[in-house]
Amino acid sequence: MRMPDNPTLPLSSGNAQTSPVNLPVTIEDITIDLIKELKAGRKDGESDLISSLIGPAHPYVLGPGDVLQITVWDHPELAAALGTMQQTNARPSDPAQGFVIDEKGNLQFPYAGTFHVAGLTVEQAQQRLLELLSMPGRFVKPQVTVRVESYRSNQVYVDGEVRTPGAVQINDVPMTVYEAINRAGGFTANADESQVKLVRDGMSYPLDLAGMIARGQNPAGIMLKKGDLLRVSTRADNGAYVLGEVNRPTTAVPTINGELTLGEAISQAGSINPASADAAQIFVIRGSLGGKPEVYHLNARSPVAMVLANQFTLRPKDIVYVDGNGLVRFNRFLSLLLPAIDAGLTGAILTK
Repeated sequence: MRMPDNPTLPLSSGNAQTSPVNLPVTIEDITIDLIKELKAGRKDGESDLISSLIGPAHPYVLGPGDVLQITVWDHPELAAALGTMQQTNARPSDPAQGFVIDEKGNLQFPYAGTFHVAGLTVEQAQQRLLELLSMPGRFVKPQVTVRVESYRSNQVYVDGEVRTPGAVQINDVPMTVYEAINRAGGFTANADESQVKLVRDGMSYPLDLAGMIARGQNPAGIMLKKGDLLRVSTRADNGAYVLGEVNRPTTAVPTINGELTLGEAISQAGSINPASADAAQIFVIRGSLGGKPEVYHLNARSPVAMVLANQFTLRPKDIVYVDGNGLVRFNRFLSLLLPAIDAGLTGAILTK
């Protein structure tokens, strides 16, 4: 039985002679053209989003809390300003030896006084210090080296399915999406690489890292900024519900790359029940929680239809429903009708 193009979704499943109850939802047959259309539309939306996040890497910018190691060559007396060496069993939270940028973004150094360095790169801070030390009455042609001893002012947060979630410090290595995940210990076995969210300035950006790689896009082009939150979803939260006449109704879980096809979902449910299922009536309900649900239909009586099932990609929270055959529907109707008949007979007997 082939469903007509864009039929009206019936309120209850019946045979071909049953008049459906009209609902503001239409059914689309799953075809090769539909699969291509859905994939193309999804790619276009993701490409526009990713292009807005990709940008060049920028040099590290100093900020409050950073610790600098400053050396003025041929002037060993200035080395005392670094302070005494810390013990080897110092706590990780203790600042490293060096000059700490205060909460106002200022740095204090002998003979140079206090000057502002927050917002400058290391090279710019080094040039500023060189200018101050070269002023009349101080040093003649000093040679100054500035480097960051401890990066503490800029950080991003990695949460979800990574091995060591928490804050990750930004340093002189460009903080890309994969760099942040690797520093957080990498993905766990339950991670869904297609469902990664980037929260920036109150906006949430969904990222499909596995899909980007499949399309030849490098996720390393997405640079993270100070205060960004990166959350990796678990595969269990992005499954599809398989209901109806299947051997084992379940929540089908996608692979680690986020892929889950209709054929894989039915397979995880133990396949359709040959005794009770109508293979011509397989439906995929999408957006059931929204105001405009979409329903797709597959007639799987033909073995060729399973090729379509293996190419139709499900999305998180999709509902796969396999309808019953005519005999099963009749038996269910009869089971509902018989209690009513028994109750009527009992009532008639009691009234006599």
